[in-house]
Amino acid sequence: MSSPAEYYNTLPPISKAYGTLCFLTTVLCQLQILTPGFLALYYPFVFKNFEIWRLFTSFFFLGKFSINFGIRLLMIARYGVQLEKGAFEKRTADFLWMMIFGAISLLVLSAIPFLHSFLLGIPMVSMLLYVWSREYPNSQINMYGLVQLRSFYLPWAMLAMDVIFGSEILPGLLGIMVGHLYYYFAVLHPLASGKSYLKTPMWVHKIVARFRLGVQANSPVRPANTNTNTGSGAFRGRSYRLSQ
Repeated sequence: MSSPAEYYNTLPPISKAYGTLCFLTTVLCQLQILTPGFLALYYPFVFKNFEIWRLFTSFFFLGKFSINFGIRLLMIARYGVQLEKGAFEKRTADFLWMMIFGAISLLVLSAIPFLHSFLLGIPMVSMLLYVWSREYPNSQINMYGLVQLRSFYLPWAMLAMDVIFGSEILPGLLGIMVGHLYYYFAVLHPLASGKSYLKTPMWVHKIVARFRLGVQANSPVRPANTNTNTGSGAFRGRSYRLSQ
């Protein structure tokens, strides 16, 4: 068996970075170096006091150390990693763009008063879970050793569990909404019409190439001073499921 350090080093870059930031943020809050109020998204403070960091830090707090925090972190480690290694294999820029699109969508929805959420970490994890459930709809999931269900229904089951245990329904619901929005424009609409309106922008490809994050097999941008294999630039399209 590999050690925790070896396992950590094998994680794909985007999921690893996001999970690490979420964990460190919780540690800093637990040590009272930061407070959730300092991280929370509150638009009057963003625009009037120029507290721009709130647009970013609100995505990294999953709650203080608790069972719920552990479950959310495990979701990133399991479903986010499986998504990045599986459906998004060799498409790091596309995975990063999915995360950026989700973040922007959540920020826009949070500007609507009745949809506002101060902390967007749980919605982001919920979005990852929803996209994973659409990419792997027929996997069998055992929830807490009590219920077995198809992974397609897992986001809704987790939403129901949140309500049962007294958590707010809005964060998880926002994540499902944004996850479906992404999946519709990235997968379902191109399948139906042949047109894609959610292509990964060039600047995202440049970020991945500049910082050498993972692999993007169909990238129009290559890292400088890198010896590339002749076959590494071959196009790798998304493996769409026509049955969905």
